Amino acid sequence: MIEEFVKASLEQDVGRGDLYALVEPSVEASAKIVAKSEGVLAGVPYCDTLAKLEGFGIVWNFKDAQIFKKGDIIATLSGTSHVLLRVERTLLNMLLHASSIATLTRKYATIIEPYGTKLLDTRKTRPLLRVFEKYASRCGGAVNHRMGLDDALMIKDTHLKTIKDLKSYIEKARKVIPFTAKIEVEVEDFEMAKVAFSAGADIVMCDNMTPSQVEEIVRYRNASYAHILLEASGNISFETIESYAKTGVDAISSGSMIHQANWIDLSMKMD
Repeated sequence: MIEEFVKASLEQDVGRGDLYALVEPSVEASAKIVAKSEGVLAGVPYCDTLAKLEGFGIVWNFKDAQIFKKGDIIATLSGTSHVLLRVERTLLNMLLHASSIATLTRKYATIIEPYGTKLLDTRKTRPLLRVFEKYASRCGGAVNHRMGLDDALMIKDTHLKTIKDLKSYIEKARKVIPFTAKIEVEVEDFEMAKVAFSAGADIVMCDNMTPSQVEEIVRYRNASYAHILLEASGNISFETIESYAKTGVDAISSGSMIHQANWIDLSMKMD
């Protein structure tokens, strides 16, 4: 999967060939990836795959999930000038995209770590980049939520419009979905949460609620359905995430650590 992604990324950039290589012969060369801002590294296996495919050397000074500072040399590259210059943008784009997500995710994860709350990503990813972006969020300290519609059954508000009896639906679902698949129900208030609990959900998602509303549901869960997991989601930002962690929910999901990640600054410098 990684190899296919890397090949397609390079092909998009190179097209029918690098015009630079038509002018001068290739010579032995080396280069460095330099951090021009602080961040959390992600992208190593993707860049290693690029190095293997294109036949250049890469030595890392940092590992995935490690913090680097402005001025640090992230990695040293060695190979021919034609190859290093051809792969420059593809390599940097993968590192920048993944490391930027990891960097923002780490900020979220650090805030809620004292409360023992899991940080979850979402399916709000760019088309065809879900695996890549969820890998990056994991490097930043998040736990992956479901990858798609096939690994957990989430019953959202849109689904509930088509379901007349939630308990009967869940009973039927247990008979046809994989034994290991969990059932999660999205709720918008306390009364809906009670219905989801009694219907037999494995996970109840408190969507677009205030921290005080979530806290009320946590107390009810703890007293009556301690085995059911609680997740808070919906417009949870960097400024509000701690207040949700304090409620006692098991997990908080946020798409913003992926789709709101601003690119950090890395560059390649030829020696």
